[in-house]
Amino acid sequence: MRRRALLFLLIFVGLAPVHAQSQKPAGKTYVIKAARMFDGKSSSLAKPGVVVVADGKITAAGANAAIPAAAETIDLGDATLLPGFIDAHTHLTSMYSEDWKQNLIDGLQKTIPELTLDASANARVTLMAGFTTVRDVGSHDYLDVGLRNAIRDGVVPGPRMLVTVHALGSTGGHCDHTGGFREGLFPQSTPLQGVINGPDQARYAVRLDHKYGADMIKVCATGGVLSLTDDVDTPQLTQAELDAIVDEAHALRRKTAAHAHGNEGARRAVLAGIDSIEHGSFIKDDTLELMKQKGTYLVPTLIAGESLGEKLNKGMYLPPPIAAKTRAALAARSEMFQHALAKGVKIGFGTDAAVYPHGHNAEEFHLMTGLGMKPIDALRSAALPDAELLGLSDKIGTLETGKLADVIAVPGDPVEDIRQTEKVFFVMKEGVIYRNDRAAQH
Repeated sequence: MRRRALLFLLIFVGLAPVHAQSQKPAGKTYVIKAARMFDGKSSSLAKPGVVVVADGKITAAGANAAIPAAAETIDLGDATLLPGFIDAHTHLTSMYSEDWKQNLIDGLQKTIPELTLDASANARVTLMAGFTTVRDVGSHDYLDVGLRNAIRDGVVPGPRMLVTVHALGSTGGHCDHTGGFREGLFPQSTPLQGVINGPDQARYAVRLDHKYGADMIKVCATGGVLSLTDDVDTPQLTQAELDAIVDEAHALRRKTAAHAHGNEGARRAVLAGIDSIEHGSFIKDDTLELMKQKGTYLVPTLIAGESLGEKLNKGMYLPPPIAAKTRAALAARSEMFQHALAKGVKIGFGTDAAVYPHGHNAEEFHLMTGLGMKPIDALRSAALPDAELLGLSDKIGTLETGKLADVIAVPGDPVEDIRQTEKVFFVMKEGVIYRNDRAAQH
């Protein structure tokens, strides 16, 4: 049996590259034109917008770009070219639902293949919304690893994914998904499922995530809104546990992110050297100052709280503890974001996709500008800063020579109307065109 399994593996691995290569553009050269362009790092738009693409990479960009004679020209007219959006906080393997109870039942009843197919649909709609790269920060049953690999190999369309395998947290904490159910209904969670107690188990869990395919390490440093048994702002990992997690992850050259609504848990994570704080609803000025000093990113995920708040306003059911925590987080998050902005904390773009419907990621932009962020800075947050946070700034995040050809377009001028980001009509990822609505009109 072992020999048969090994033979099958060798055949599969041998065939996979052939299939992957068939998905790549075969020497295709494009010149993409539009009225304007945002390069992902500047403080203004360039006019006109020109990007030259060959073999999946950008070979020239800007008004003075040399145009190859044999290139196919795509003129998008009154539009703005941008680097493919990056979302640093998604859950593509989780389904959004208006019905909290039914969503819970579906998660328990659906087979792993069904959940995988659901996830592939989430990936597609995210890509078509202009998000060509995501950081996926919490999954189960290796759904995220499988989806990442299928997208990478051209089996299904979707954004480039960095995955966590399991988010790490404490027994009974936000990342212990058996919390809130009677004892004995599920097996006790272990480091293999991301639940740890003590620094040694913390290191072990990082190594397990790394072993099974994690591109990054995510921790739950505080309670959460959608967990049933914890307060949203309480710290859930000790300083020693966080120190061990971040030290081990960085030793393995893996970036780290901390779910942290509360101030004390966030502060511990920042002191440990975490790369980003996710959510940050109740963070105080002293911790924001520390983040500024250490260069720690804030990924505010404003749309997640907005979506839950809308459910409450519509009278939709949420368990009473979750409803109360939603109200508290919403009441605090706006002031926190404005203070972070005023202090110059690095702010990345992330949304918590699955808490709201997949594909609506770009609604985060108008929520950021609604709290005082300049439109050009909001656009930039989903470009170069996110690419730097993900450790991919040498490949993505800007429209520059040598970068992967992730190019999207929105109608009009998104600096004048940030909600144009919600109307993406052209999507190219690594030189492959996945969407061009204007071509269909001709």
